[in-house]
Amino acid sequence: MANSTTVREFILLGLTNNHQLTVGLFLILLGIYLLTLIGNMLIIIITLVNAQLYSPMYFFLRHVAWVEIGYVSTIIPKTLANMATGSKSISLAGCFTQMFLHFVLGTTEFLLLATMSVDRYIAICNPLHYPTIMNEEICSLLVLCCWIGGLSLILVPSILFFQMPFCGPNNIVNHFFCDNGPLIKLSCVDTGLLELINFVIAIFSLLGTLIINVVSYIKIISTILRIPSTTGRKKTFSTCASHISVVSITYISCIFMYIRPQGSSKLEFNKIMALLNTVMAPLLIPFIYCLRNKQVQDALRTELRRWVVFCKKLR
Repeated sequence: MANSTTVREFILLGLTNNHQLTVGLFLILLGIYLLTLIGNMLIIIITLVNAQLYSPMYFFLRHVAWVEIGYVSTIIPKTLANMATGSKSISLAGCFTQMFLHFVLGTTEFLLLATMSVDRYIAICNPLHYPTIMNEEICSLLVLCCWIGGLSLILVPSILFFQMPFCGPNNIVNHFFCDNGPLIKLSCVDTGLLELINFVIAIFSLLGTLIINVVSYIKIISTILRIPSTTGRKKTFSTCASHISVVSITYISCIFMYIRPQGSSKLEFNKIMALLNTVMAPLLIPFIYCLRNKQVQDALRTELRRWVVFCKKLR
């Protein structure tokens, strides 16, 4: 360490070194990013302006959409900028900020998805008490707890991580954004304790919220199966189908990335999982809810008709 210098920036190797492939990936990522912003903003707007969607489920979904916008904007713009300019560098402060926001927003999303599962459980398994239990104050409090919980879980390991020394000349990160796995390997000191803390938090935030989702849907499905009418079963299950799809995509990619100990995973495979998690999942969420949810489709058609009528009046 006496002959090393303090790292002031990191070099992100990105997705590929092939120039032609980089151009194609840039256009694809840019298109996906714009669609993600448009799709999630559409969810936010439609759940705010349409009275059909004034319910706890869509209140939580609106906050998930905000999280997804922040989540994808934490990573993709910097990745696109590096691909466009040919630069691979990111400052130390920028890297730490990107990593911190990535994990805070990701953890908040897990908590929100678990909250949505509990909301569906109460709505289907205890419908008579649902309006009383999931009132406006409780829903706001739950969302606040999700945001505070996401921040609290990540704050302590982030403080420990930010205090770790990074010494040159080894400042090359084999990733397209500042993920904690590759960065930990570049530290000058023993990182065993931090890796253990990260692993425990990943177990708690990922598997803990996943258990809540699974238990909720086991009870939901058992309740649905007791509905005598086939039409009634299909209608009730359709209200949960979109959420189940989102939960599956989000958790599968994250479990592959973070639950396994760092030494047992290959960074190239993690890049693929990271693309699925940070790029595709935020894009798919609005499409899943718009394509699979009839109530959202009806609300979109209603608002579109209102917009057409409004435009005709302006003419």
